[in-house]
Amino acid sequence: MSKQINKRKIEHIEIINSDELVERNRRYFDTIHLVHRALPEINRDDIDPSITFMDKKLSFPLLISSMTGGDHDLLKKINRNLAIAAETTGVAMGVGSQRIMFTQPKASHSFAIRKHAPTTLLCANLGAVQFNYGFTLEHCQKAIDVLDADALYLHLNPLQEAVQPEGDTNFSGLSKKISCIGKQLVVPLILKEVGSGVSLPDVQTIIDHGIQFIDVAGTGGTSWSRIEHHRSQRLKKDNLGIVFQDWGIPTPVALRQLEPFLPRITLIASGGIRNGIDMIKAVILGASLCGMASPFLKPAMDSSQAIIQVIEALKKEFITAMFLLGIDKVEKLKQNEELLLNL
Repeated sequence: MSKQINKRKIEHIEIINSDELVERNRRYFDTIHLVHRALPEINRDDIDPSITFMDKKLSFPLLISSMTGGDHDLLKKINRNLAIAAETTGVAMGVGSQRIMFTQPKASHSFAIRKHAPTTLLCANLGAVQFNYGFTLEHCQKAIDVLDADALYLHLNPLQEAVQPEGDTNFSGLSKKISCIGKQLVVPLILKEVGSGVSLPDVQTIIDHGIQFIDVAGTGGTSWSRIEHHRSQRLKKDNLGIVFQDWGIPTPVALRQLEPFLPRITLIASGGIRNGIDMIKAVILGASLCGMASPFLKPAMDSSQAIIQVIEALKKEFITAMFLLGIDKVEKLKQNEELLLNL
């Protein structure tokens, strides 16, 4: 099993790099138009894009979303470079699923990145479905300890598991188990989809169990269904992953649907966010933090400096959009409907 998981992580990267259609590029955020200010009445140099999230100051609302990790030199290099870049630029970071380190202990080294990011907001990561396959609070705590993490992501991926040849598809009774784990953890728990979105009924279930942080991770970006399709094809399976490659709720739609729950919950937006303007729109729709993964993968295979260049470009885009809206602080963006153009 451990060798199979490690092999799967490498296959995921190979598929992402070889099939450009894995990046769906649906551009759902383009349907949202902002009110341009010809007279912004602010000095761009006075704009402060920083935020505080989980008691840590970030240079702007960016999260390097969960990608990978395992017992392989490439996976270690990717996480090391991402951690260095996150620390240098003052943004948050989440690691990929840490399940592998429980069957392949050497994989833990790829997640031990706190030494590279001493002040960074770091999030550990496990699949919630694993609570139906033997995982306990002890597994969660070990995942947190390896990173010295500030929070724990529990990812929800029923579509990916359904398409995956070796997928775990018993999602019964998970909300109560997640609630139990969340009450015992000493760090915040974040529930995250992986590209199909979190719906209104999901949150109505979750919120009753005391869950506060939710990463909607909607459709529009990387399709894990399509990625798993390639792996299924190698095993001469069906075309299920292609049929469902665009299944789910677009990220801006998910944010809109969950707006009534604010401020009882804190939303993170990911899924199809690809530039600073998308980030601005997500914050206006209620997101406190914006996650991206795909734009950082190839740079991470190169160097930390390559990632830093991408982050600095995103920050410049974010600040420029704030300037053109006449907004000097991020808090003035959030849920500010006056910034949206009604066509």
